Amino acid sequence: MKTIRLILALVILALSPVDQIAAAESNCLTCHRDFEEDTGPSHKITRDVHFQKGLDCVSCHGGDPTLEDMDDVRESKGYRGVPDHREVPQFCASCHSDAAYMRGHNPALPTDQLQKYKTSVHGELLFGKNDSKVANCISCHTVHEIGSAKMPHSSTHPLNIPFTCGKCHSDADYMAAYDISTSQLDDYRASVHGMALLERQDLGAPACNDCHGNHGAAPPGTSSLSAVCGNCHALEAELYNLSPHKNAFEENDFPMCETCHSNHRIIKPYDAMVGSDDTALCSECHSHVDGTKGLETAEGISMAIAELVAAHDQAREVLEDAIEKGMMTTDEEFRLKEVDQLLIQTRTLVHSYSLDSVLPKAEAGIQKADSVKTNSASLIDEYYFRRKGLGIATLFITLLALALWLKIRRL
Repeated sequence: MKTIRLILALVILALSPVDQIAAAESNCLTCHRDFEEDTGPSHKITRDVHFQKGLDCVSCHGGDPTLEDMDDVRESKGYRGVPDHREVPQFCASCHSDAAYMRGHNPALPTDQLQKYKTSVHGELLFGKNDSKVANCISCHTVHEIGSAKMPHSSTHPLNIPFTCGKCHSDADYMAAYDISTSQLDDYRASVHGMALLERQDLGAPACNDCHGNHGAAPPGTSSLSAVCGNCHALEAELYNLSPHKNAFEENDFPMCETCHSNHRIIKPYDAMVGSDDTALCSECHSHVDGTKGLETAEGISMAIAELVAAHDQAREVLEDAIEKGMMTTDEEFRLKEVDQLLIQTRTLVHSYSLDSVLPKAEAGIQKADSVKTNSASLIDEYYFRRKGLGIATLFITLLALALWLKIRRL
């Protein structure tokens, strides 16, 4: 029995990673847990992806984990302790920029994070102006509780990203020296994107990093932050690029999408945004005497959409009546879905700022909606015709039955 136990122990020892064995023998956790609270690093580190992969305290801080006296640890070979705020990016990059090293741990991770970080606003302030307040790696990823963005507890999980960024960007006192707004988090939470992510927990909705990038200055393949909306809203961006507004916006240094939709507090678009009255967005730049057809076009687009919406609503109302009466409405229900799609397409074409593009699509939708309305009304007429016919037939049968009863009684 002793021999079997010894063999099993040797097999386990042989199969265990060296780093895990070192972690098991480390005095770092034993000592720190004696004086740290439950929220201390020695308790948090069990959820850290590095610790779970077999790395331990020594992997980052250096020193000899077998020593018990901290003074001896500080004097031991390779001890690095806690890096200065300005040294953190290079500190993390000592592993994360080493392609050969990362290949053995997580080859899927890019190894150019440090170079990208240097191009960001944060990196430029840190390396260019020696700013000790600006965000570095641990500001976003934490220190001893670093997790994959897929893990709910991770500070980089999509549901946590707005609050990770907001930790600094919502602190008016902390951000006072930078002269930028600190309402971004509140604005985002009230936006169509924020409500989708934080209230409905739609992980497909964009968080801060989807627009501003992760380590770099902007998301990959994006020429500027102004054009980042086109990464998701590709059709709208394409229509805008072919529209007369593209050159006008560039000449006046107006941002591409933010001019009409804002940036952090983006609300769900509504039809009244386009038009010629004082409440429409178009009137903020255009007037009837500005020498352009801006308001004239806006009014035409607004009327086309309004007529399509009215036709759609009328068709739906008549169709719902036919459905309630139990008529076979499958074909009309499918046609109304086509009207829904034409309405979406018409509203999307607003970004072309061309009545010639919007009007044909709106007219096609109106024509199909009128067809649904007419056909549904015919089904309702058929319902009443059947009902009337059934009443007459019932009366005839009743009279016939009565006549037979009287005849039989006479006999």
